[in-house]
Amino acid sequence: MTTGRVRRDGGHIAYEVHGDGPLVVLAHGMGENRASFRHLVPPLVAAGHRVASVDVRGHGESSVGWPTYAPTEVGADLLAVVRDIDAGPAVLVGSSSSAAAVVFAATDAPELVCGLVQIGAFVGRPKLNPLLRVTRRAVLRSPRLFGMFHRTLFGVHRPADDAAYRRSMVANLREPGRMAAVRGVIAPAEPHWTARAPRVRQPVLVLMGTRDPDFPDPGAEARAARRLYRVAEARMVEEAGHYPHADRPQRTAEELIRFLAVCPGA
Repeated sequence: MTTGRVRRDGGHIAYEVHGDGPLVVLAHGMGENRASFRHLVPPLVAAGHRVASVDVRGHGESSVGWPTYAPTEVGADLLAVVRDIDAGPAVLVGSSSSAAAVVFAATDAPELVCGLVQIGAFVGRPKLNPLLRVTRRAVLRSPRLFGMFHRTLFGVHRPADDAAYRRSMVANLREPGRMAAVRGVIAPAEPHWTARAPRVRQPVLVLMGTRDPDFPDPGAEARAARRLYRVAEARMVEEAGHYPHADRPQRTAEELIRFLAVCPGA
C-alpha cells in the first residue's frame, strides 16, 4: 500500500493505493472515509487492478474548511487524484453522495475517465416529512447520532468488524470541521447530477442493494438512474443495504469485475 495527498485550492485530498494494473478510484458517501471500502479493495486487487481509495474532502485524513463540498468539486478532487497517480484513465466508483461526483468528473475530463459505477445513487431529492427533517438535522450535527444512523443502513448482513469501523468513523467525525463537511456534501447544489448524466459517454454501472432503506423501491431508483445514460446497466445486490461494498463485498466485487472486464481502457 502507498498513501498520497494531492493539493487542491483550499486544502488537500488524502488517498491510498493498492495493487497494480488499470486504475479504479473509490469514493465513499457522507460521514464515512476510505476504510468504507476495506472489504472491496482486496478482491479488486486480486483481479488485477490498481485501486485508489479516496477520503472525500472534509472526511478521513483529507483537510476540512473547504469553501464548498458540492459534487462538482468532489468530482474535481477525484480527477486530481487520477492525475497525481498518473495512471489514468480510471474507472470511478462513487457511493451514495459521491455517486453524483463521479458524473461531473466523467463529463469534465472524459479523457481521464473510462467508466463509472454508481452505488446507491439518489436520482430524486428525498422528500422528508417534518419529523424526519428534525431527525436528520440532529443526525447531521452529532457524531454519536450519525453513528447510530449509519448502523441502520445495512441489509441482512453486517461486516464482522462493523462496530470497530463505526467507532473509528465517529471518532473522526468528532474532529473540528468534520460534521460541517458531512452537511456540506449533501447540501442542495446546482446543477443536479441528473442534468449532467445524459452527457456521459463512458459506460456506466448502477449498483443498488435490494434492501437499501434509503429508497421506497431500490429497484425503481436503480432503473431510473440507468435510463439517464446512453450506455448503462443496473444491477441489484441481493440482501444488501445502502453499502453493498461493505455488507456484500464479494457479490459487489463480482459485479464490478464483470463491468471492468468489458469497460474500454479498464
